[in-house]
Amino acid sequence: MTENTSAITLAELQQKYTQLEQSIDTIHENTDAFFLCSNAVIIFFMQCGFAFLEAGAVRSKNTTNILVKNLLDSCIVIVAFWATGYAFAYGGEGRTPWDHLIGNTHFFLINFNNYPHFFFQFVFAATAATIVSGAVAERCEFITYIVYCSSISALVYPVLAHWGWSTYGWFNTTLQFGGKYITYQDFAGSGLIHLCGGSISFIAAKIVGPRIGRFPKDDGHPHPELQGHSLPFAALGGFILMFGFLAFNGGSAGEISAPGTGNMVALAMTNTILCGALAALTYLLIHYAANGKWTCLLTINAALTGMVAVCAGCNIMMPWACVFTGPGAGIIYLWLSKLVVKLKIDDPLDAFAVHAGGGAWGLIAARIIGKGGVAYAIVGAIDGSENSGHAIAAAFVALGWQCVCAIAIVLWSISVMIPVFWVLKKLGKLRVSPEVEIKGLDIFKHGEAAYPIHAYARQDCIGGFGQYTAHASEWGHANQRFFCTGCMQLCAQLQRKKD
Repeated sequence: MTENTSAITLAELQQKYTQLEQSIDTIHENTDAFFLCSNAVIIFFMQCGFAFLEAGAVRSKNTTNILVKNLLDSCIVIVAFWATGYAFAYGGEGRTPWDHLIGNTHFFLINFNNYPHFFFQFVFAATAATIVSGAVAERCEFITYIVYCSSISALVYPVLAHWGWSTYGWFNTTLQFGGKYITYQDFAGSGLIHLCGGSISFIAAKIVGPRIGRFPKDDGHPHPELQGHSLPFAALGGFILMFGFLAFNGGSAGEISAPGTGNMVALAMTNTILCGALAALTYLLIHYAANGKWTCLLTINAALTGMVAVCAGCNIMMPWACVFTGPGAGIIYLWLSKLVVKLKIDDPLDAFAVHAGGGAWGLIAARIIGKGGVAYAIVGAIDGSENSGHAIAAAFVALGWQCVCAIAIVLWSISVMIPVFWVLKKLGKLRVSPEVEIKGLDIFKHGEAAYPIHAYARQDCIGGFGQYTAHASEWGHANQRFFCTGCMQLCAQLQRKKD
């Protein structure tokens, strides 16, 4: 009797233990899903940051146009990434050589149930597509935006994500050294997202051409009237993007339940804000020394460049390494932004300097100053560590492979998108007409002014704005104190026509 009771008790304990293990696994799974989704929501909010930044950096007559493009960015990307993007990025089972180049399963999410991962990767794809819109702002046809946004999110970025982040991607399964594969280090997308978007921005701005009046024929300096209309908008957008980058880099861990992951996520976030701050301060001091002005907008761009740069190695870098990565990013942004102007390429948002420059530098810095990088190997050799020679060789091989991968990202991105822009240009769909560009895209393309002049009319205005006659210019200067700004401008226009 006692033996039977003991047997039953042991069986029950075993059952309870199994149930407990299942419950723990479920908790871990749900915790990781919540971690991914909550960070993805914050990253999605970066679209608001891009909208404010770009809207403030363009002239008021094109504000509606840039806002609509940022709105549609999320709408287009989610459809394209659902249809083919995710399949190209993370599909495949590694059974054929093609699986190293491109995914081929889960189109339209068929036979798929890992929705937290899909949603997180969607917001990454949206970021890659959004980068380009700032480079071609104020003169790009609306259909061009739809075409290149769809192309990036359905094909260009997904293939790169497969190369670098998929289990079977060739970035991680091609080169061996010392019996081990040399892997591509890009934790949060310095290369796969930002270098991709920045490279496309450069060739897009080049093919589309500069805005009318951007580079006068006399001296090539920017025309003052082409500056953005709202620094507060641009600054607010920059602050939102800086906030979003914390989730962008921290959330790239993909999980939170594994031991030590929480500390690694905190390290990534710490490096992100620290690197951005050091890049901003470096640029600000150099700019002040050269121009005697404490610039706001350009300092924000420099901070974003630092955050872009740290994406690659934020999980393997100690905070002191930001002293190397951050100022380097600020200097690279300074140099590339000036180079683009010298080449007479019109990039209103400095998308190339921020994203391509910061992304490329981040990939290199991760293999120099990150754990296991060149700096660690050299210090180990100085300290007399065992196998230091092999460690140095492996570090330099990894750095070289990182550069090869960066070149591959650039070549793939531009080789796909150059034909797209070329065809659109030949069809006359790449750029708006000079008349539309001069008068503004808001009214001609959307029928909605961001700042409708009648919204500023005073109730006691005697001009009757919106109900004027051909004799409005004859109302006389004596009554102008009762006119709203809109009526005064209207009177001036009519007077010029009459003269």
